[in-house]
Amino acid sequence: MWSWNVLGVALWVALIVYLTFIVQNIRKRRLRMIIERHHSFEWGNFAISIAEIAIFCLALGWLAGQLVFDNPNLNDQARISAKVKYQSLILQPSASKNYYVKVDSSKTKNASQNYIFYTAGHKYTVPSRMATVSYEDNPINVTASTIPFKLAKLKQMDDRYQKAYVAVYTARYKNTAQNGLGMHAGKVATRFFLIRVPDTSFIKK
Repeated sequence: MWSWNVLGVALWVALIVYLTFIVQNIRKRRLRMIIERHHSFEWGNFAISIAEIAIFCLALGWLAGQLVFDNPNLNDQARISAKVKYQSLILQPSASKNYYVKVDSSKTKNASQNYIFYTAGHKYTVPSRMATVSYEDNPINVTASTIPFKLAKLKQMDDRYQKAYVAVYTARYKNTAQNGLGMHAGKVATRFFLIRVPDTSFIKK
């Protein structure tokens, strides 16, 4: 299948070719300056070298920005396609209490949490930076508000699953020239898990 990522690859190849040209060109001009004109330094020659290097650095910075720092708006339908998958949670028994989600917290300097939960046939362990546990009346809590969930649909799932489900939001880069510049076309832009439970008693810490 055709992918616009070839555009990004072509630009990086062109940049490498340009770098090779710069190195050879600087060397060639310097040798000519020394051998033909018997000069060790010329401002004109120096200015050309600086201009070539500056162009390379600007192009490198722009391409690196497209590759690493691209941060599209999730509501930008020209660049992003999104879908939400809903799955019911499976209640897990334990000695202390039954739970839908278990919170596994690290006690290190770089404190982090993982959410562990089960759906039909699957066990998930999701870092807290990619998920939130929602138990309020409004399923879209502060953390989930950063993702364009549809409140009406979540309310519908509340009724269907008795507030015991996970909504998995997945956004992908569309196969467009703009996304191809950073070689993102067709790839996952972000994935987020909204873990819905009836109340805090179904969370094991």
